[in-house]
Amino acid sequence: MRTSKFADIPPGTDNPLNAAVSARDKGTLHMVSEAVRHSQTLLAFQPIVITHSRQVGFYEGLIRIMDDTGRVIPAKDFMPVVEKTELGREIDTLALNMGLRTLAENPSVRLSINMSARSIGYQNWMKTLNRWLKRDRTLGERLILEITESSAMDQPELVIDFMDRLSQQGICFALDDFGAGYTALRYLKDFYFDILKIDMQFCHGIADDPDIRALTKAMLGIGHHFDMLVVGEGLERAEDVAVMAELGTDCLQGYYFDAPTVRPNWMFGERRTAQTVQARA
Repeated sequence: MRTSKFADIPPGTDNPLNAAVSARDKGTLHMVSEAVRHSQTLLAFQPIVITHSRQVGFYEGLIRIMDDTGRVIPAKDFMPVVEKTELGREIDTLALNMGLRTLAENPSVRLSINMSARSIGYQNWMKTLNRWLKRDRTLGERLILEITESSAMDQPELVIDFMDRLSQQGICFALDDFGAGYTALRYLKDFYFDILKIDMQFCHGIADDPDIRALTKAMLGIGHHFDMLVVGEGLERAEDVAVMAELGTDCLQGYYFDAPTVRPNWMFGERRTAQTVQARA
């Protein structure tokens, strides 16, 4: 019987595996910190498409950073490490600022921006929002704030109060990654979510899995019962798009329609908000 070379090492700081993970996380924190310090952050934009018309309903602004080589790093590679730190709140603030600037410069665009519930009450985040809304109150009507299911359930009462206050300024809210975490369903009637985004694990490959199809149909029913617009995430195949449309999904998002890009056409005078998005072959 083969024995792991780590078998006799007790868990804790002396464990080489823990040390390796810690070193990696420290490297990620340093990389993000440097990117923030040198203003090496940007948004990539991905369209959310209306199912029946294939027109763009709104865009999601996804935070990106650049490392010291100029390589663009997606959020999935650093947010799990930083989201529970002060640096995570700074990232949320930067994303909000870039998103509101985008809305101010592109009056035909509607945009969703991700945030963590941990940024609620963060002074710099609120200052950023209020500064832009003071310049133009209509920006709030085109802003959607996305909060993940796990983050919302971290502090549900705080999130409910926050949404109540900001919805009065015309801001919409999306519950992101629904189905990926644990939601006490009783809170759905108290939250003010306008949009429910079904996690990609229930959309990608749905055409091949009747069990996943049944679960997704149930989530669609929940979203529609609470008058939420339901979005299917992570779609890459025509057959999955067809099933999501057949089930009654309101909007669709994924590489099948378009990849996130830091240079969308509408930034250069070619407005796409009312255009039909051509699906990839």
